[in-house]
Amino acid sequence: MGKYFGTDGFRGEANVDLTVTDAYKVGRFLGHYYGKEHKAKIVIGKDTRRSSYMFEYSLVAGLTASGADVYLLHVTPTPSVSYVVRSEGFDCGIMISASHNPYYDNGIKVINGNGYKLEAEIENKIEEYIDLNEDNIPLAKRDNIGCTVDYSIGRHRYIGYLISLATRSFKNIKVGLDCSNGSASTVAKGVFDTLGAKTYTINNEPDGTNINENCGSTHIKNLQKYVVENGLDVGFAYDGDADRCLAVDELGNIIDGDLILYLCGKYMKEKGELNNNTVVTTIMSNLGLYKAFDREGIAYEKTAVGDKYVNENMIQNSHSLGGEQSGHIIFSKHATTGDGVLTSLKIMEVILEKKMKLSELVKEVKIYPQLLVNVKVKDKKEAREDLDVQKAVEKVSAELASEGRILVRESGTEPVIRVMVEASKDEICKKYVDDVIEVLKRKQHIIE
Repeated sequence: MGKYFGTDGFRGEANVDLTVTDAYKVGRFLGHYYGKEHKAKIVIGKDTRRSSYMFEYSLVAGLTASGADVYLLHVTPTPSVSYVVRSEGFDCGIMISASHNPYYDNGIKVINGNGYKLEAEIENKIEEYIDLNEDNIPLAKRDNIGCTVDYSIGRHRYIGYLISLATRSFKNIKVGLDCSNGSASTVAKGVFDTLGAKTYTINNEPDGTNINENCGSTHIKNLQKYVVENGLDVGFAYDGDADRCLAVDELGNIIDGDLILYLCGKYMKEKGELNNNTVVTTIMSNLGLYKAFDREGIAYEKTAVGDKYVNENMIQNSHSLGGEQSGHIIFSKHATTGDGVLTSLKIMEVILEKKMKLSELVKEVKIYPQLLVNVKVKDKKEAREDLDVQKAVEKVSAELASEGRILVRESGTEPVIRVMVEASKDEICKKYVDDVIEVLKRKQHIIE
């Protein structure tokens, strides 16, 4: 990770960690970088945060000042930016979003011309430019100054693409959608309505400050209750920029990213569509998932946490399915990034083609109890590398042996250490998580 760019772009509290000046400089650099041999064409999307408009205008000012033409998708999911970039010949795309973070945070994700997250070497150059005291990029003049184009048609083409991927009508299927008051609010209901579903939506009225607020994939209890109370067949919850999806079965049970990988991986194997008979996971995936894959004869690979790393592995090895427990699921045949609405459509495909309820499709997987606690610390690296903390982690690992595991890592997007324990019982998980947190407290790493 760089100074500003983490695993998922440049992110932080708006006008504190990420300022309008930063956004302007990102725009200035990208407009110049991609405009060396031709007039750059760059597309921008945003989520529903109040500050997204401010950053959009700052980026546009920087890009056009460097001579780039800017195409605005307005409020739209991150994967739509990726789709438009790669299908319509843009030099790069920018998504303004802090994903699942609270409304007062925001972020800038840059997507390259192939629809993937920007290469680290270019991010490093952007960081160097941001830190310069003097501007060394020339300003465009006269007819070389860039223009701005309303490009909502790009979002509509993305919606059409999603609809085209469905294999069957959703007629008479009762589907609940939690749009997290975010980007999915412009896309999800329209897709499901067009495909014939009886669509029920919650958290579909963004006001600039309610994105992710007790809703969406990070607060899924509301959708669980809604599905059961309304007798729905299935529910889907998205995050703020709609690149994640978690599901809820007809009984109100959470179907997380691991279970989605299982049901889609098994289905794709049956259809001969699982390249290399392999699913790409991260180190956060549950032991129960791997035992289920072993039983089904499906191979798997593990990467560091972050859909960026999952995607890199998939590209290098030509795998067709990968993802994270959090709901970033990548279907490489159809997309170059996690796509929440696409994921929900692929789950619907399995339900309809197999003629089974969602609960039945995953009933063979025994998920091990897992407790993940985010601890706000003064210095992530210092806390993780503390010898006493490491000894505590090693002690827990030795005691769990083959009956569980512990994982302590730095967040790529927040000032926290994540402590995760997986074991046969909830109380065992809690005991060992508490043991490690107690050492972090004693060594004064935690911000109270």
